[in-house]
Amino acid sequence: MLSSIPLPDPGPLILTMQLAAVTTLVLLVLGTPLAWWLAHTRARLKPVVEALTALPLVLPPTVIGFYLLVLMSPRAPLGAFWVSLTDTTLTFSFIGLVIASVFYSLPFMVQPLQAAFEAVGKAPLEAAATLRAGPLDRFFFVAAPLAARGFLTAIVLTFAHTVGEFGVVLMVGGNIPGETRVISIAIYEHVETLRYAEAHVLSAIMLVFSFVVLITVYTLNRRFPLKTV
Repeated sequence: MLSSIPLPDPGPLILTMQLAAVTTLVLLVLGTPLAWWLAHTRARLKPVVEALTALPLVLPPTVIGFYLLVLMSPRAPLGAFWVSLTDTTLTFSFIGLVIASVFYSLPFMVQPLQAAFEAVGKAPLEAAATLRAGPLDRFFFVAAPLAARGFLTAIVLTFAHTVGEFGVVLMVGGNIPGETRVISIAIYEHVETLRYAEAHVLSAIMLVFSFVVLITVYTLNRRFPLKTV
């Protein structure tokens, strides 16, 4: 009976994991200082930046994908600059998918980190400062360990959300085998061509993956309680 189950093409699975890993790494580098700034600033610009960060949560993915497609097209300044630099287009490429995924998954990295940094508070940082710890030492040896749960949750959620992308990926990357065909696009293509058995296998993989991610997040929340000061 198992032999009758079609094995999925590993290409979309591998590409999806690569996209999620690169996106998570980029967002960890970019999202950490942004979350730190949002957690500590009192600037009037803060609500605007928070709204921009949360925008992907409320906008339909097709809307985000459409504007990113326009922004990265060869006729736009960003797309034209990339063409002049690499002689390739940002749209319908892996790099384009990474840029789109970074924007689309931004709140899933920033918001857990911001909440964790706010929970840490300023008291331990001020105590470290009295011991002559520099800004980087205060962050890496005081704030980051206390916000470990926020980092773990942000990484897991960002990776999982990138894996499940569909609308933005379809608009910006299309469906190019080996280049932009991720697992959600492969499922969509299988359904369109009435290959339900293949769609079943890939969907089951996504279902199990999502369930494991949720169990991981809830387990982390229980084992690493948020440390407030």
